[in-house]
Amino acid sequence: MPTAFLLFGGQWLAAAGLGPADTDTRIVTGTADLSKMEAEKAETLAREAAAAERRAAAAVKVPEYVPPAAFPVVPGQTVVSLTFDDGFSGQARAAEIMSAAGMDGTFYLNSGLIDEKGSVTLRQAKNMALAGHEIAGHTFSHPDIATLDVSEAEREICQDRANLLSLGFQVTNFAYPFASGSTVASLVEGCGYNSARGLGGTLDETTCIGCPPVESLAPAEPFLLKAPSQVERDWTLQDLQDAVTAADGTGGWVMLTFHGMCPYQCEWIDIDEALFKEFVAWLENRTKTTNTVVRSVQDVIGGPKAAPVTAPQPAVVARGENGIKNADLEQWSGDVPVCWAQADYGTNKAEFGRATGNQKSTGSTITVTKHRDGDAKIIPKRDLGTCAPQVAAGHRYSLRLWYSSDTRTQFSVHYRDSSGAWHFWVASPFLDPSSELVAAEWTTPPVPDGATALSFGLALTSDGTVVTDDYGLYDVEGAPPAPGPSRLPTPAALPGHEDGIE
Repeated sequence: MPTAFLLFGGQWLAAAGLGPADTDTRIVTGTADLSKMEAEKAETLAREAAAAERRAAAAVKVPEYVPPAAFPVVPGQTVVSLTFDDGFSGQARAAEIMSAAGMDGTFYLNSGLIDEKGSVTLRQAKNMALAGHEIAGHTFSHPDIATLDVSEAEREICQDRANLLSLGFQVTNFAYPFASGSTVASLVEGCGYNSARGLGGTLDETTCIGCPPVESLAPAEPFLLKAPSQVERDWTLQDLQDAVTAADGTGGWVMLTFHGMCPYQCEWIDIDEALFKEFVAWLENRTKTTNTVVRSVQDVIGGPKAAPVTAPQPAVVARGENGIKNADLEQWSGDVPVCWAQADYGTNKAEFGRATGNQKSTGSTITVTKHRDGDAKIIPKRDLGTCAPQVAAGHRYSLRLWYSSDTRTQFSVHYRDSSGAWHFWVASPFLDPSSELVAAEWTTPPVPDGATALSFGLALTSDGTVVTDDYGLYDVEGAPPAPGPSRLPTPAALPGHEDGIE
């Protein structure tokens, strides 16, 4: 087996007392270095401003929820609910259009995506709620919950609702991402919701022959509400009108499902703003001339606002236990190891694949080309507990792996907070290139207060190729001996960079 080692850069050796003193080290700062420092300073200021804006938006109070009386069932009346999934940024404009017509909609948001690029901001969501629109739940990170284990599905559903409630929203209803996951309807109810909207179940000439034309105003299955197929880019005004008039003669509940709005989002599931305005105008006129009303899902379903529910959390990594799932990278799903994710951000081209790992086993390889900024790595999935190792605040953790690389590389570590959000935390000193697989170990500073899990990878921050295998994460107390020579002193913290979520 090759000799294991860990090599740090000269600056860190000097700081640790293991290399030349600062007075013996000549540092030259060039124009490129100054530009990078200025860019990092600007990025830090932008993050601080965004954090301050989020705190200010979170403090905005919206009206308390007052459970309505039972919704009156008027024979022959058509009730239309305009619902929106995923919290795309164009939905703020949709809310304005509806408000101008005196209509309230239902917006199913993913709390983990609010303020992300392409999503509504927290300020916009608060303004929507202040205008009378319903804010509802849609899971924390928008997974297909039918593909998750039951515990992770429960965390996704409950954490999302708890987050939205903590932000001041009056959250009582839910929609399944991808219209999938109705088999866990009991979890939705257990997390405190009063209903869950699916897609389908109403009359469709190709997929649901013989089904009722619309949902009942007294739904037989409140945790699988029936709705027409989602509105897509090829829908016409006539298609939208036909969905509403399907209730003519019988009455009932028509829930239309929208996503983004072009020109803000212009994919196949998004509707043009001009078409939406035309449909809202038609619907507004219909409410004045026929027995049709527009109501939010909350208005129709009613019910109490339950307290937030905390889903059971996984156990903290025990002393002596490796917290990494599929640490040897032997289990794969497609081109990604099970419980792992490809993570790259910035301006570069990253290619991921399999490679020969430690002792001829299966490892992972990453090649980065055309690098301008950012990095690439594989990391344990930044989820709510199934894959990401649960850690204890104040503890230090020994991070381990085997690697070969034709360029320098470094450990890049993220932590998850109590809301489920992930943050870049710290980077190790750089590891030197190695033409053969060797062991590397680095011990983190104490885990910050409020952190609940860690995820890490070996990041390429320049053009080059790295192969990794046999990962480990151990609580320092009770950790088995690390392969290789004595470990160098551990820093209290080292500056790093804030990277994006893959």
